[in-house]
Amino acid sequence: MVRVAIVTESFLPALNGVTTSVCKVLECLADKGHEAAVVCPRSSTLSPEDQVPTTYAGFPVHPVASVPVRGHRVGMPGYDTEAVFRGFKPDVAHIASPFVLGVRGLSVARQLRIPTVAIYQTDMPSYIRQHAGPAGYIAANAAWRWIRRIHAQADLTLAPSQSALDELREHDIPRTDLWGRGVDAKLFHPDRKATDAVRRMRSELAPNGEVLLGYVGRLAPEKELHRFLELADLPGTRMVFVGDGPSRELLAHQFPDGVFLGRREGDELADAYAAFDLFLHAGTRETFGQTLQEAAASGLPVIAPRRGGPIDLVDHGGTGYLFDPDRPGSLREEVEKLVLPPDAADERERMAVAGRAKVEGRSWSAMVDRLLEYYEQVVPLHRDSRRVV
Repeated sequence: MVRVAIVTESFLPALNGVTTSVCKVLECLADKGHEAAVVCPRSSTLSPEDQVPTTYAGFPVHPVASVPVRGHRVGMPGYDTEAVFRGFKPDVAHIASPFVLGVRGLSVARQLRIPTVAIYQTDMPSYIRQHAGPAGYIAANAAWRWIRRIHAQADLTLAPSQSALDELREHDIPRTDLWGRGVDAKLFHPDRKATDAVRRMRSELAPNGEVLLGYVGRLAPEKELHRFLELADLPGTRMVFVGDGPSRELLAHQFPDGVFLGRREGDELADAYAAFDLFLHAGTRETFGQTLQEAAASGLPVIAPRRGGPIDLVDHGGTGYLFDPDRPGSLREEVEKLVLPPDAADERERMAVAGRAKVEGRSWSAMVDRLLEYYEQVVPLHRDSRRVV
């Protein structure tokens, strides 16, 4: 049995890639008979639906003080993390996407000589470059220096895709390796297309037989959803957005015939995927792209930028298409291949079958087995010098 302390920059009720990964790891650790405890940001509001759960998968969750930043909760460093570590006495600390709270987790673990595995997941320098205006490149370089300082404290840093791993190594991040993400291939399954619920949804979304172009994720500038404007007048199609965020009002204006299904999870999310005909992704700053895996598991061709995480996930011409994000019109060209030709439906089906086959072996259980191997690699590094008291 392994005792794992997970310090995460994001947790429920926030829904994003970091939260999803942490939740799946916790579920698998519970199934495999291990022990865990979670340290995460506390809600910054008093709203009941915004409260962090006290437990997850049977493990205790310890929220710490936080402040709101651009709609996200940012956990503040303090004694709470050290108190959890001293009380729980973990064998290893799992630091999810460290930037602020995770730095405290790494510092405490180092002080108490607890082995650490850091999960690199968010391309913060790119986001900073996008939002910092004229000072963007200077700020991004400063962010890389901060990331290098953070991850130098970890015994091992795991990147989710080859492109992310290459970037870490280009910026001299030490002790790195590759750890992908799993997908729930039972929840996200092509068989849902034949259910009454999905058939009703399709009849409402595509009353005239439109090809449904689907997107799942946060509706925000960093997701680069403006790229979809190339598709606004593509005949015989309809855009469907699943998710919420600050860009929703603008997108509703830009896509007057589009559909906005809001935030969904569980079966409702899986049904939405199943109702689509193909899946679109626009962001060029993704270190992985979990929604691309979910779409493929649901039996959808995927169209995404030839940059970042999607390069690992989309087999160009096999399971979907990768468009050139630097060339205007490239996204539309790739979408048209799966919409306009007489045999487009047959081509979508061929890609759907190939995409499903590609992800079927990527269960979260298998991914966590690999993660446990990484834990085992770092534990001996501190075995003779532990002093958790």
